[in-house]
Amino acid sequence: MTVSTAIARLNAADPDFARHLDHLLSWESVSDDAVNQRVLDIIKAVRERGDAALVEFTQRFDGVEAKSIDDLILKRDRLELALTRITPVQREALEKAAERVRIYHERQKQDSWQYTEADGTVLGQKVTPLDRAGLYVPGGKASYPSSVLMNAIPAKVAGVAEVVMVVPTPRGEVNELVLAAACIAGVDRVFTVGGAQAVAALAYGTESVPQVDKIVGPGNIYVATAKRHVFGQVGIDMIAGPSEILVVCDGQTDPDWIAMDLFSQAEHDEDAQAILVSPDAAFLDRVAASIDKLMPTMERAEIIEKSINGRGALIQVRDMQQAIEVANRIAPEHLELSVADPQAWLPHIRHAGAIFMGRHTSEALGDYCAGPNHVLPTSGTARFSSPLGVYDFQKRSSIIFCSEQGASELGHTASILARGESLTAHARSAEYRILTQEKGN
Repeated sequence: MTVSTAIARLNAADPDFARHLDHLLSWESVSDDAVNQRVLDIIKAVRERGDAALVEFTQRFDGVEAKSIDDLILKRDRLELALTRITPVQREALEKAAERVRIYHERQKQDSWQYTEADGTVLGQKVTPLDRAGLYVPGGKASYPSSVLMNAIPAKVAGVAEVVMVVPTPRGEVNELVLAAACIAGVDRVFTVGGAQAVAALAYGTESVPQVDKIVGPGNIYVATAKRHVFGQVGIDMIAGPSEILVVCDGQTDPDWIAMDLFSQAEHDEDAQAILVSPDAAFLDRVAASIDKLMPTMERAEIIEKSINGRGALIQVRDMQQAIEVANRIAPEHLELSVADPQAWLPHIRHAGAIFMGRHTSEALGDYCAGPNHVLPTSGTARFSSPLGVYDFQKRSSIIFCSEQGASELGHTASILARGESLTAHARSAEYRILTQEKGN
């Protein structure tokens, strides 16, 4: 296979750098009208016809010969069977990754808390897991057992009682690794449906698919559009854009390593983005040469080439300080600090989904088995969003208990503020609790 790489070269010293960078980063996630209408029609059908609509759409879109919803349900013993069908090496890798993910996320778990004020008033927060979470998993060749672990394990650590997984099986193609991962992660129920119809079923429930409280997991444009439409009926994790990697390097890392790190995200799809920032122009040249040398050796060279040529870049900066400024401007999903002393630069990083520290820490380790979650904010949303975590499967209720004295004292403050807002019932409700002696004063 012949590939031709022409990755963009930018220089932060150029007057038009900001405009060129904005153009490079731009990505439009909005569905077109046709996709939007199809998704709305599918959601309506599932809400109205339940299981029958799921069976019909699965036949039509996935080419699966399902006579009834029973043909689209995988029981627990089928997941356990998958564990025996994968190789011992694969099972060991899944179990090791799952354990590391579980240990990391255990540290995120939040507990309820309370404190008591001098007058006996008690304030606090009650932390409660969601009752049920829905996990969308892409099916067929684009199957990611690692995503099953990353989405299901935090839910289980949070204490979610039931995790329901939906995964399409196009033309009946079942991925045993995905089912094995579901077994290891503790998924409770599995339905072999996908697309917007699966999202609708999780959001509204059918005769067989239980309604969930939150839907997590990646999917195509139909899945993403459906998640937008059902948000509010249920919670969602995020609307994810294409995968991204930004490598900040001081010029001392093996250029082949850096080129392959860029490829690791570019191989996801043509819209993925891989960017290298360095103050060393000669190093950027060496990485460009490594890209050309290694590209023909890649199994997904065609996808990588389109990603690298379409949205990739090698950016020269004045110094490491400016490299960090560019990184914060981009707010990448994955940020590699491939430098001699990454700890020194860490305090300066404000926006990144995950930060990979040092020359030996490839982004790929985070995707599979390091422990932190690989579900991360994309498209600059790391400015205000965080990785998926246990906290996404817990909700918090405020606790307020007023002693007689506390209610009396707070009643004065509430009354003043309520009357200032012309909400007399609020004021009088608080005033009823003011102690008689205080009223007289």
